Amino acid sequence: MYRLVLLIILGFSMALTSCRNDFDFESATGSLRFSKDTVYLDTVFTNIGSSTYTLKVYNKSNKNISIPRVALAKGNASKYRLMVDGMPGKTFENVELLAKDSMFVFIEVTTDVIDANTTDFLYTDQIIFGEGSQAQKVELVTLIQDAVFLYPQKFTDGTTETLPIGEDEIYGFYLDENDAVNGNELHWTNDKPYVIYGYAAIPSNKTLLVDAGARVHFHAESGLIVANNASLHIHGSPSTTDAQENEVIFEGDRLEPDFSDVPGQWGTIWFTQGSTNNQIEHLTLKNATVGLLVSGNDGTPTPTIDLKNTQIYNCSNVGILARTGNIEGRNLVVNNCGQASFAGSIGGSYEFIHCTFANYWSRPNQTAVVLDDFIKTASGDIIEPLVKANFKNCILYGSSNLSINLQKKGTTTAFNYKFDHCLIKFADYSNSLASNPLYQFSNANLFTACLIATNSTLNKPEFKSPANNEFIISQNSAAKGTAKVQYSTFNDILNQARTGATDIGAYNWTTID
Repeated sequence: MYRLVLLIILGFSMALTSCRNDFDFESATGSLRFSKDTVYLDTVFTNIGSSTYTLKVYNKSNKNISIPRVALAKGNASKYRLMVDGMPGKTFENVELLAKDSMFVFIEVTTDVIDANTTDFLYTDQIIFGEGSQAQKVELVTLIQDAVFLYPQKFTDGTTETLPIGEDEIYGFYLDENDAVNGNELHWTNDKPYVIYGYAAIPSNKTLLVDAGARVHFHAESGLIVANNASLHIHGSPSTTDAQENEVIFEGDRLEPDFSDVPGQWGTIWFTQGSTNNQIEHLTLKNATVGLLVSGNDGTPTPTIDLKNTQIYNCSNVGILARTGNIEGRNLVVNNCGQASFAGSIGGSYEFIHCTFANYWSRPNQTAVVLDDFIKTASGDIIEPLVKANFKNCILYGSSNLSINLQKKGTTTAFNYKFDHCLIKFADYSNSLASNPLYQFSNANLFTACLIATNSTLNKPEFKSPANNEFIISQNSAAKGTAKVQYSTFNDILNQARTGATDIGAYNWTTID
């Protein structure tokens, strides 16, 4: 019994000693380490606060420390707010941090930040750790923009505006020519950015006009719908600087650097059955789920969508998904899509000249171009004729072995396609498609004067930087000087003239830096 009591007393004494050592804190002396020296918070639009950002603070030493003060440099006047060790505020005293441990500091921007800098687009502050000469600083930077907000109305009964989609409804609204707040919502200018919540719909028999230099930001699960008999006219123009000052840009509303190339941040631009006379020029669309979703056509021989000088990047599913569509495209560049850069499904009619359909998606089972004439339904396949799919002076390439996927189900309907003076990656290493009549590259009726890249070294396009969506070709590219001049009747995507022996794809080599 005596030994048992002695052991308990000794153990209790050791525990007390251990506790005293564990919680013996020394004042921090500038030895902290941080996950970032500058925190770039996302762009803040008027009256909309930022997302929450995280800064990790490390104590790399073998000693427990107490940080005398953690505070925003602008104090209570700061438009940032912090949460340190689970406590909200703007100034914190004696913040303790154990040896070899770390803590999180959470940072947000308040919604009234726009009032702080009425003449500047930047709002900045610092988080100060410590005091005096030993103080350490982490910079905070936020871009402020005034914007036009377009979103569904909320009614007095608590419900919100929706759009009918077949038998369902989605969170959305119709654009109004005479909106009480925004005026003419069917004319998007370059005066302020536009921020879209939900799906904005162009009403039937109306046209949405988008001026050169317009910036449009879509919130998560948002997009644009072009209704039956409605039209979308995007009139961007060539830019002279890397800022793309005259380009129209459609992207998400998360503008911080970490989200600049993240696919699937918003929905799609949806051209519904019967939309008509859609004209798109000098548009850059990125980070959507599906870039352009085309559901049918307007029933006329004229292309439902006329695409010129358009770039589509980082779509989690498909860059352009057309179902029985009617599209004409010149100088298109599409890359980095989870399934396909262009999918012409359930037939349709397509004409592409001097386009670059690349796909360098990071995972396998993706391709550049898909053509088929069917869709599976519960009651069987629906088959529509592929009236035409002409690719002239186009590049079809990517990280997977096969850049084209052709699937024909119809036995009595047309399946017309032709690749004319195109560069196509088709490395069928197993020869599993060698006898497939759809891929007979020696058949001049299907493949005329095409360059087939049957392995990773033959007929390479030599793009500048696919990872950065830069598809200018190099001087050593197989596409250089091998286009059919008769198709090169317009300037390239950078508005440079195509002269002499022209190049396959959207870019002429003479435009390279």
